[in-house]
Amino acid sequence: METAITSIPARMNMPAALWALTISAFGIGTTEFVIVGLLPTIADDLRVSIPAAGLLVSFYAIGVAIGAPVLTALTSHIPRRRLLIGLMLLFVAGNTAAALSPGYLTLSIARVITGFAHGVFFATGATIAAALVTPDRRASAIALMFAGLTIAMVTGVPAGTIIGQHFGWRATFTAVAILGMAGLLANILLLPHHIKNEAAASIREQVQVLRNQQLLVALLTTILNYSGVFLIFTYLAPLLTTLTGIAPAWVSAILLIYGVAVAIGNITGGMAANRSPLTSLRVMLVLQAAALFLFTFTVHYTIPAIITLFIIGGLSFATVPASQFFVVQTAERCAPATVNVASALNIASFNAGAATGAYAGGLIVASAWGLGATPWAGGLFLLLAAAATIWSAHLLKK
Repeated sequence: METAITSIPARMNMPAALWALTISAFGIGTTEFVIVGLLPTIADDLRVSIPAAGLLVSFYAIGVAIGAPVLTALTSHIPRRRLLIGLMLLFVAGNTAAALSPGYLTLSIARVITGFAHGVFFATGATIAAALVTPDRRASAIALMFAGLTIAMVTGVPAGTIIGQHFGWRATFTAVAILGMAGLLANILLLPHHIKNEAAASIREQVQVLRNQQLLVALLTTILNYSGVFLIFTYLAPLLTTLTGIAPAWVSAILLIYGVAVAIGNITGGMAANRSPLTSLRVMLVLQAAALFLFTFTVHYTIPAIITLFIIGGLSFATVPASQFFVVQTAERCAPATVNVASALNIASFNAGAATGAYAGGLIVASAWGLGATPWAGGLFLLLAAAATIWSAHLLKK
């Protein structure tokens, strides 16, 4: 891992390379999460139900879940810089197709295509980010790359929501395509030319990774974790307007508050994960489950709901660096040549959780339980994820 970048003065090039990844992650994060603020708008315009519009989150996540491990393995021979530039071109094309979509089916296909670019970019980018720094700062380096996602939560998603509310959701995807062009330019200008490909894993080695019990439990933790997160996050806009009673025009402001909390949580989560990613992950999962159970009651009152939502936001993505770092560590111990594939599998697990959570949330919203049940249902998934970390700790002692 540490030798993935060669012949580059670390002090001069490391920050630039990391910022190229962060800028690209900003555009990718915006297109992934902006659907949440646009859910009612898209549902009205395309004349579909809220749960059907929520499936657009699942379709994107399915593209990531399929694309991350499969395409990462298939593209292992492509030079890293060329690959990342090509992925941003695919990202721009996918969002352009979304902006031009005449209906629900074509929009769904465009979301899957865009998800393909997302999965490979983060899987490859995470291993490059970790390789750019000393071992004691690797979780923080991964957190910096994923900070692009949190910055998207703070600025991209609220801005995209406002654009969609005033100019239509297609205008939002046009703006995201422009963000993708900025990420493409950042990769061309800032990524070093001498990024060395890691040794490609054979098919047998890749299959062996899936036979590793520690890795499988770590991936299960990620799936359960983000099933809980997206079960509520996907339906946040209708929750706020229907149960809390907030006017639709203020949803973007609430998403901004949520995004600020996410940014804070991502930074602190990365710092906490540097020493003990598994312990940090478990503590954050339990705290977030408690916050979601509390939100079941506070969602009916404006100020308490906003305060609780800030706490939830701070914890929801704080687990990303710990989760990704723990999976990379596990893969390095069992099969170093498969680190990229293992990283991709965790990205896939993140999005498998997102797809599961969005789908489960849609079922709950359409059921007799309704919107009000989504917070405590998400909390149950997070408690299961915390239990999986205890299982992981047990396996490590063997």
